[in-house]
This record gives sequence, structure tokens and C-alpha cells, in this order.
Amino acid sequence: MSTLETTVGVSRRARSMPPSPIRKLAPLADAAKARGTRVYHLNIGQPDIETPACMRDRLKAIDDRVLEYSPSPGTPAFLNSLRRYYERRLGITLHDGEILATTGGSEAILFAFMACADAGDDVMVVEPFYANYRTFATMAGLNIVPVTSRGRDNFHLPSREVWERTLTPRTRIVILCNPNNPTGTVYTREELEMVASFCREHDLFLVSDEVYREFVYDCRRAISALELKNYEDVVIVVDSLSKRYSACGIRLGAFVTRNADVYEAALRMAQGRLSPPGLAQFIAVGAESLADDYTHAIVEEYERRRNVLYEGLTSIPGVFLEKPEGAFYCVARLPVENAEDFAVWLLTDYSRNGATVMLAPANGFYASPLGKNEVRIAYVLNVDDLRAAIEILRDGLATYAQRNIAAATNSDIDSV
Repeated sequence: MSTLETTVGVSRRARSMPPSPIRKLAPLADAAKARGTRVYHLNIGQPDIETPACMRDRLKAIDDRVLEYSPSPGTPAFLNSLRRYYERRLGITLHDGEILATTGGSEAILFAFMACADAGDDVMVVEPFYANYRTFATMAGLNIVPVTSRGRDNFHLPSREVWERTLTPRTRIVILCNPNNPTGTVYTREELEMVASFCREHDLFLVSDEVYREFVYDCRRAISALELKNYEDVVIVVDSLSKRYSACGIRLGAFVTRNADVYEAALRMAQGRLSPPGLAQFIAVGAESLADDYTHAIVEEYERRRNVLYEGLTSIPGVFLEKPEGAFYCVARLPVENAEDFAVWLLTDYSRNGATVMLAPANGFYASPLGKNEVRIAYVLNVDDLRAAIEILRDGLATYAQRNIAAATNSDIDSV
């Protein structure tokens, strides 16, 4: 045996870690760009809107001679700014011992999973779901148990009876994303009350991922699980500044709960990882100077993009989707048998006027064997680029269909 060979293998957890349906085709996109093809990225929720100057200016103002650890729960300045945000925007009062700064919303989800369930326990998730929930569950040693929502219902929640049938003896957590990534669904107060009641009756925790709460359209309002009365000990809220301020790269989020035991467990985890990013917290405090009209303008822009996307996609023969209600995503059914094969083909064998589009195959957003002919689309491009991408998709679908017809015809001829 050479010195480089080993019989040591990676863990079962490592082997079961799923690939990202959002990023796994990235090498193909890179290769397309290397060939000179422009790629319109509809696969990932990376906004093209500028991070507010008041936050960028804070970065320029840092003059610390030593970049120290920040406190494990977060800096007082950042935590106070978050409390003021919740009071001003949602009318929710949060106290010391109810909110932790985290490294993005991702760490908040992982803290929630590890604080509220043991290895081998189950997490009920409405599918299609944010694909990284499966990653975090795998890291925590938990099992995903899907509750299926349907495109024909605009992916709203199924009835209480479905939830009761899906419950397992080892279920400990329900996680909802509201407004939803990947579907764009905004759950009603009645839906949230139903799920919270279900959690109360079965001694479950409700983890509410609310990172898109500002992005709601057609005069809707996203209801925070923190607003539900008499469920304080059940609810954990996951928050993030990534999308609210187009600041994905600062990796700053929050873990919010009024359950003292859950908070203490998450705090010990926070102490174990030492500190959330101090520079990010310093930058984030600058958002306090933003007036409400900042959010209104951003929401109006995304609503405009939503309308362009919906009108464009529904004009393509064979494409089906209901109008997204919030966030900046949709799940669309395409007139193809295998959306992943189509997404790969777009990057490897197709271009229109030197450009193509990158999609996220939706089967990776399901735990059940569903979504094979669906894609998640993020409408984070400006309206001109979005219109161009839609026309590329329209032509790509037509070309792909003709290609398949020709291939089937040739196969029939060869078999004679």
C-alpha cells in the first residue's frame, strides 16, 4: 500500500450529505462562461440590488487596531438594533435572553435542530422546502419527514388530517418557511394557528424561518410566529439580514425564542463556536438609519419582477405555475420529463444569441420522489435581464422539444 492510500473512510453522515440543487450545476455554468456564453442566473437567490450605503459606509469606518472576538450572544449594539427592529416593524417586544446573533440564518436553523431534537429524531417539513434544511438535518443526525404541498394549491398547507397522518413517534420539530423559499407562498394566520395548535397538541417545537418576511405582494402581510398568542414556549424564529438588506455576504442572522430552556441550550452552542462575525454586526447596525420607504421601494421592485416573471412564464406553452405571493422565488412545472436533464442541456449544449440560463432542478427541494419536471426560479435579476432570460427559456424549451422529437424519430428509423 502506498503512503497516500488509506482504508479509513468518511462517516455515514458525510456519505449521506446531499448535494445542493442550487449550486451543483455551477461547474457547468463556469464552463459555459469560459466558452464565452453569458449565463443568466435564475438558480440562486443572490439579489442584484445594492447593499445600502449606510451599511457599506460602516465598513469603511472601522478603525479598530485589534479585531477581537465578539460576545457569544452578539454585540450589545447589534442585539439592541434587532430588538428595535422587531418593536418598530412587528410590534414585538424582545428582552435579554430571547435573541442570539448567528452566523447567518443557517446557524440559527442548526442551533434549533440540535437544541430541540436528538440524533435519530424526525423533523416535519413542508415540501418543496429550502434544500439546505436537509443538509442541516443530516448534520444534526435528524430525519426529514415531508408534508407535501401542491402547486395547484399555490403550495399552501394541506389539511390538519394530513399532518396527523404524517406524524411519527419520533417527530420533535416542525419547520416552516414563511414567506416560502422555494415556492413564494405566504401562509395565512389561520394556517400558522393550525400548525402551532398541532405542535402544542403533540409536544413539538415550531421553527419559523422568516428571513423573507418583508417580501410580500398584493397587500399581503407575513405573520410572524412570534405574534401567535399562547405559543411562546413552542416557537423559535430564524431570521437573517441577507435578503432584507441585500447583504448575503456578511453572513449574519438571529435565533429568537421566548423559551428559556431552548435559549440556554442555543447559548451554550453559541459559546462553543465562540462568536458570531463581529465585523458583520458592526456593519449591520447601520441599517437602523434606513427609513420605511427603503423597504417599500425594494418590495415594489421585487413585485415588479414577480409580475414580469409570472406573465412571461405563463405565456410559454406547457409551463404551469400559480402567482407567487412573496419572497422572490417560484416553482414552475416545465413541459419536459426531466428538468435536471434540461437544466444541464441549457448549460452544455444550448445558447441563444450567445446566452443561456441556469435553473435549479426542483427535485432537490423534495424529500419525496416529486418535482422531476419542476424548477425553482429566483427572480433576482433586473426586469430587462429577466425578460431576456424568459425569452431564452422559451426558445430553449422549444429547441429541446424539437431535439427530442428528432432523436425519437431517428431511434425509430434505426430500429426498423
